[in-house]
Parts: sequence; C-alpha cells; structure tokens
Amino acid sequence: MSLPKIGLALGAGAARGLAHLGVLRVLEKYKIPIDFIAGSSMGALIGCLYACGLDPDFMIKFANQLQAKSWVDLCMPRSGLISGKKVEAMLKTLTRDREFEDLRLPFAAVATDIERGEPVVLRSGKVAAAVRASISIPVIFKPVRLEDRLLVDGAVVDRVPISVVKEMGADLVIAVDVNKFVTFQPVKNIFDVMFQTLDIMEKKILSTNLLDADVLIRPKVGHIGLAHFYRVDELVEQGELAAEAVMSNLGHILRRQMFPGN
Repeated sequence: MSLPKIGLALGAGAARGLAHLGVLRVLEKYKIPIDFIAGSSMGALIGCLYACGLDPDFMIKFANQLQAKSWVDLCMPRSGLISGKKVEAMLKTLTRDREFEDLRLPFAAVATDIERGEPVVLRSGKVAAAVRASISIPVIFKPVRLEDRLLVDGAVVDRVPISVVKEMGADLVIAVDVNKFVTFQPVKNIFDVMFQTLDIMEKKILSTNLLDADVLIRPKVGHIGLAHFYRVDELVEQGELAAEAVMSNLGHILRRQMFPGN
C-alpha cells in the first residue's frame, strides 16, 4: 500500500492567484502530500515559493504587506509597460536565488515563446528568471529572453498546466483554476483591458484541458478584478472554501487508488 504521487497544477489569474494560498493552507491542514507542482503565471509564482519551502501563512502576510511600488517599475513602452526588474529582484530574495534542482520539491514554470507561439516548460536554471518569464503578461511586462527564446506569460498557451504535472510523474492531479469567467467585468484602465483580454482568450483554451484533472478546485473569485492585489484576505478565504469543498471527494479518490477493488 502506498499513496499515489500527487501533482498540483496552479493556474494563472493575476491577483486572483492569491486564492492558491488558501488552497495550499487547506491541503496542509489535511496533510495532503504534494509531490510535484507546476504553475502558470501567478500559479508559477505561488508554486515556486511553496516549492522553496515558504509556508502559506508567511506568503499571505507578505502579500498583505506588499506595496505596488515594490514590484512596479514603469519603463518606456517599447515591449512592455513594466520592466520587471523589481519583480525579479524580489523573487531572487524570496527564493534565495535558488536553481530548480535546489528546491524542496519538483517544480515547473510554464511560459510562452511569443516568437514561435508554443509553450515552454522551465525546469532548470534560476527559478527567479523562470517565474519572471511565466508572469510576463503581454504588453504589461517586458518579455524575458532566456537563451534563444523570447518568453511571455504561460497563460497564453496553458493556463492550468495539468499535462505538465502529469509528465513530471503525478499519478493524481489536483488542478486549481482561479479565473472562472464571469459574464460582466468592468474595465477601467489599461491593466484591466489587458487582463480581461487574456481572460477571454484563455476561456476557450482551458475548457477541455480541465477534464484531465482528477480533482478540480475553482475558487469563486470571478467577481474580483485581476489587478485587485489588495484583496488578499478575501481571495485566500475563497481558496480555502473551494478546497474544503473537495476534500471529501479527494479522500475517496485516494482510497480508491490505494485500495483498488474495494
């Protein structure tokens, strides 16, 4: 008897991705062991910090205290409004500038090669650089050049990287989608325009991919703006509620895998 290898696929969603912290808090509460993590965009950022060993409570406190000036560095808009240097510096500090092989558990970040139009799964080198690429929302953040690829936000091609975490070796996949589309989302500025455009694009791409998840967690955060990073506690709470709602089903699935035929 042995537990199946559990993979966690954390989806993109900008500010809504803070709901992942509530999900992680509940998974720890029920002592659900995570063997692999793959993330796209904000899911990559949260996933990498968890893979580094940072606990959800610390990350929630950090998110509540983080001010925009700590990560927003506007630049001349040649290929993006935000240069991303502050974000990468912050990530280097939080990850202690680790490389992927130094992480507490296997982690992958998904980005998009904007020149070739294909997904790129990053699993080697510096974690901070990989996550900086994965969160590079087109037009808002400058793309990242890694080796021979020009990379932008992973959500463009793979918002919830379920297939990636399966390829890493997961027997059972828990997927977290924090971007459930709502029928009306007010648009007030250029950031809202870009976030909402991505949200609409990704809706079609995602619908079939989610069917491959063994357990799907969808926090009810569609009413929260993608740029509303100040609503940390509300987002975390919705992540907790959504995770609690699937715990019974997850328990049944784990028992079936551990005791087939019973």
